[in-house]
Amino acid sequence: MTDASTATPKTNARPPRRQQLDMADQLKQLQAGPDADSGTSTSAETPAQQPRQSRPPRQNNQGAGNQRPQRQQQQPRKQGAQGQAAAQPQRAPRKVNPVLERLFELYPQLFGARFVPLKLGVYEELLARHPEDFKAEDLKIAMGQHARSTRYLEAVAAGLARHDLDGNALDPVAPEHVHHAILELHRRRLQRANGEDLRPQLVARIAKAVEASGLDREAYAVLVRSRDENNNAVVDEALAELAQQAAKREALLRAFEASGRSEQEFADMYGMKHGEVTRTLQRARADREAPAAPAVEAPEAPAAD
Repeated sequence: MTDASTATPKTNARPPRRQQLDMADQLKQLQAGPDADSGTSTSAETPAQQPRQSRPPRQNNQGAGNQRPQRQQQQPRKQGAQGQAAAQPQRAPRKVNPVLERLFELYPQLFGARFVPLKLGVYEELLARHPEDFKAEDLKIAMGQHARSTRYLEAVAAGLARHDLDGNALDPVAPEHVHHAILELHRRRLQRANGEDLRPQLVARIAKAVEASGLDREAYAVLVRSRDENNNAVVDEALAELAQQAAKREALLRAFEASGRSEQEFADMYGMKHGEVTRTLQRARADREAPAAPAVEAPEAPAAD
C-alpha cells in the first residue's frame, strides 16, 4: 500500500468549491457593490482576463534627426530613368546655313524639297547673278555643304541629269561621279548598319550603274579604277555578275534560234512568261549588236626637244 506522503498528486483534481453564502450575506454583497467581494479584487484578474497592452511602436535606431536626410537620399531613386534623361543635355536643332536658305528662296526647284544634280560651274554663275546676295567665301561653304548632303548624293547616284539655274535638264552625270556617289552613300550606311552585310546591295547598285552608263564593262572598270583595293574588288564582282547575266541571255537566244518555235511556244516550253522571254531576247540581240569597246591606250610621252 502506497504511502500517502509519497503518492503522486493528481493534476486533474478539482479546485475546492467556493464557500456558499447564505441569503443575508448575498444581500450585503449586492448592496456593497462588485468591489466588495470578500477575499478578491477586480485588479487581481488572471493574465488571461487582463487586456493585452499594446506594444509601443518600434523606433528607428538612427533617431528622428536622420529621417529627413534618408528621404532625401531615396528621392533620386524614385526618379529613375526620368531623372537621368533630364540630366542629359538635349541636342540643339542644327542651324541651317543662311546662304542655303537664300538659295531656297531664289531657286526652290533646285534647293527645295527635291534635290537635282547641278551643272558644273553653277557656283560662278550664282556669284554673277547675285553679287549683292552672296559673298564668295560664304557661297563656297554653302555649296560644299549642299553637294555633300545625303539627299544630293542620292540624286547624283541615281544618274539624274544635271540642271542649270533655270531648271533646264542638261547632260547626265558622268559615270565616275555616279560611281563615287554610290561609294560614299555606302560608306555612310555602314556607319549605322549595326553589323549588317551591305555588300550585296553595293554590288547590285554598281552593276545597275554600269548598265546605265552605256559603257562596256572593261571601259567602266578602267574609268573608275582607284587605289582602294576593296572598292576595286567590289567593281570586279559587279562586272563578273553582269558577265554571267549576259552569258545566260546569250544561251537563251541560241536555244530560241535552234528551237524553231515562236516566242509564245518557246516560253510555254520552258515554263516562262512570254513578256520575260521577249525582253531577254531583245537584250541578248542588243548585246550582239553592241560595238566592241575601244582599247584604252596609255597617253603618249611628249616628244623630246
